[in-house]
Amino acid sequence: MTIDSTSFFLTVSSREKRRKKEVFPYMRLISSVNEMMAWAKEQRRVGHTIGLVPTMGYLHEGHLTLMRRAKENCEKVVVSIFVNPLQFGAGEDYEEYPRDLTRDSQLADSAGVDVIFAPAVKDMYPKGYSSFVEVEQVSDHLCGAARPGHFRGVTTVVSKLFNIVRPDIAFFGQKDAQQLAIIRRMVEDLNMGIAIVGVPIVREADGLALSSRNVYLSPEERKAALVLSQSLKKAKELIAEGEGEAERIRQEIIKVIEAEPLANIDYVQIVDNRFIQPVERLEGECLIALAVRFGKTRLIDNLVMEVSPNDSHDA
Repeated sequence: MTIDSTSFFLTVSSREKRRKKEVFPYMRLISSVNEMMAWAKEQRRVGHTIGLVPTMGYLHEGHLTLMRRAKENCEKVVVSIFVNPLQFGAGEDYEEYPRDLTRDSQLADSAGVDVIFAPAVKDMYPKGYSSFVEVEQVSDHLCGAARPGHFRGVTTVVSKLFNIVRPDIAFFGQKDAQQLAIIRRMVEDLNMGIAIVGVPIVREADGLALSSRNVYLSPEERKAALVLSQSLKKAKELIAEGEGEAERIRQEIIKVIEAEPLANIDYVQIVDNRFIQPVERLEGECLIALAVRFGKTRLIDNLVMEVSPNDSHDA
């Protein structure tokens, strides 16, 4: 399969023409793939460790937390900003996805980032591009089932970023828990030799998980979206009380969410956190994952729980 259809490149071209060339004296901005590879090669030559934080931009405090963690662990930090068309399906928000490179650069600079890598789509996917990376099984459920092809786009672009930047460590947010599991599987299966660090979810004071898509929410939808963290809190309470049946916990989560009129459930699933496969009982490291729509905005949230057999019983 190739992605050099006329419609695809016309869309890409229109987006790229709107990009403005920015100069940031406080931090290096690289848009060329070859320049990025040359910079990374020089850093490795002098013995510097490189940390990579892959993003699609429109940065928030969650991203800044990733950058700070990278800065603590690596001598050089690269933040990639690339709205990846391959991970958006038909009718999704590729064109509308918020973009502001100047704002993002100022935020990244405040976190001590050394380089922003912001390539053009035509440079990441030249005409005739036809190579893809796909991780099976781990991507079959949750967002993989709801958004066919999404994770193939994610793993393809992340593998390209890994090849371009050649980081020692890459940092990802736990909010995208399935993505994190898939990236770890890819790195292990393909012997990439990169350490993958997952960083806990960053939330607003009222519990809403930070997301670039939160800007889409109306004030009423923003208030309604609190039901996500509230439902996960309910699940945590049930587990603490000894409930171990996944379906019982799942149904209680659904009750909490369905009590909110503006919420439209995409999925509520409980899976093991490594292979993202459904479980009947909570045991080991389990992931409670949600995807819910508020108007046109689809939000995800999750809770990871480590449960031993002695921690739960039949209610």
